[in-house]
Amino acid sequence: MANIEFSSNNKPVSVAISGGAGRMGRTLIEACQASDQVALGAVIEHSGHGLLGQDVGEIAGIGRLDISLGEGVLSAVDQFDLLIEFTRPEATLENLRHCRDHGKAMVIGTTGLTPSQIEELTRIAEDIPVMFAPNMSVGVNVMLNLLRTAAAALGDEYDVEIIEAHHRHKVDAPSGTALKMGEVVADALGRDLKQCAVYGREGQTGARDPSTIGFATIRGGDVVGDHTVLFASEGERVELTHKASSRMTFAAGAVRAASWLSGKPAGLYSMQDVLGLNS
Repeated sequence: MANIEFSSNNKPVSVAISGGAGRMGRTLIEACQASDQVALGAVIEHSGHGLLGQDVGEIAGIGRLDISLGEGVLSAVDQFDLLIEFTRPEATLENLRHCRDHGKAMVIGTTGLTPSQIEELTRIAEDIPVMFAPNMSVGVNVMLNLLRTAAAALGDEYDVEIIEAHHRHKVDAPSGTALKMGEVVADALGRDLKQCAVYGREGQTGARDPSTIGFATIRGGDVVGDHTVLFASEGERVELTHKASSRMTFAAGAVRAASWLSGKPAGLYSMQDVLGLNS
């Protein structure tokens, strides 16, 4: 694959990958090896994983890298400056605490965090640099800006429905990306997503409440990630859609975020910050 190129620090940032033997972890290994902006220092998995000790390049299918799959963050804490994490909420929070204790930065793409877990993440980001985003695709983050513009212009006359599809192995629903899209639209319309979201419909539901934002979730096969936001009124529909065909989309964004975050002060950052879309 082509090198992932973007401007940041002159010296590559040393990164570790959590969950390195999983689908996303293997893609992150490949993305790091394709970048001149990061250096892969360590790859870790949970205790008892069957591939511990094996070469991570061979696990990822890209050839031997002479880096063994390690057991937990603490086993590799001297081998990286920044941890990239796409795992489960509980593991993410545990690793975030370790990163705080050892002064390491963190890029987090884990979804499904509870409000209390996000509160803890926010508190820890007062001590270390943390970039947290439900989706690190450049295209998705551009779409969030487009959604904000569309919702503000179309207003309350348009019904809003969000449809998302992912592979059969995804454990949270709706996706973090779908929820973020809903938050952006709700904010532009002056609504609170917690109050107006409708998650699925069944039976005699009655006429649609025009103040709601609906979500529909599809799970099946190997769908990497599809998201559509539908604005519908009498006589017309506006649809904004993003379809990911490869996990490399997210991995490349994470590598870009890692390079950008290197050297930043403690704080909680988003992919919108990385891409300069908040300016």
